[in-house]
Amino acid sequence: MKTWMMSLSMSALLAVTVAGSVDAQTPPSSTPSTPSSSTPSASQPMPAKAEGAMVRVRGTVSAIDKENKTITLKGPRGRTLTFDVQDPSKLDAVKVGDPVVGTYLEAVAVQVKPAGSTTPSASVTESRATSKPGDNPAGAIRREVTLTGKIVRIDTKSHRVTLEGPKGGQETIKVKDPKNLEGVKVGDLVEVTYLQALVVALDKHKAAEKK
Repeated sequence: MKTWMMSLSMSALLAVTVAGSVDAQTPPSSTPSTPSSSTPSASQPMPAKAEGAMVRVRGTVSAIDKENKTITLKGPRGRTLTFDVQDPSKLDAVKVGDPVVGTYLEAVAVQVKPAGSTTPSASVTESRATSKPGDNPAGAIRREVTLTGKIVRIDTKSHRVTLEGPKGGQETIKVKDPKNLEGVKVGDLVEVTYLQALVVALDKHKAAEKK
């Protein structure tokens, strides 16, 4: 079976910009293709392939709203991100100007499915969480976007594929390895899952240095 990995345009998905300075980065890793001694049947989807990266971000607390139970964080470039705080007592443990540290994960997985196995669709799920009472103040946001589009055009010369989404909009993307176009045909479906996650916590070490 062949895997199919594409250079995706994230503008086609619901991307979220997260501000912060990069301290460390893990290079994107991709799952290796699994060799197979037989040719996959037309009714079976090709195995999915994924890439991802993780970075460390830093910022400061720029605003605390105890009435609405929110906290706003600001990166060094001035961009802000506001969290809902489920436990309002957490807001008593922080103050404006406190340093925070976060870990940001971004990953994308792509899978080609045979025509008729599913229909073009789009979905977004989002979840939030906070630390337990007594623990270091922290919060997390997770967003997953799944987009399924139908292949309406394949340009083997330029190694580009045009996808049509559930509302009829089209997006043209470039395939990294042209060999992976073998066996792919107009009418097949491409499922793209885009994941973002951010975990932010009060940076106790930096806060202690400021005292």
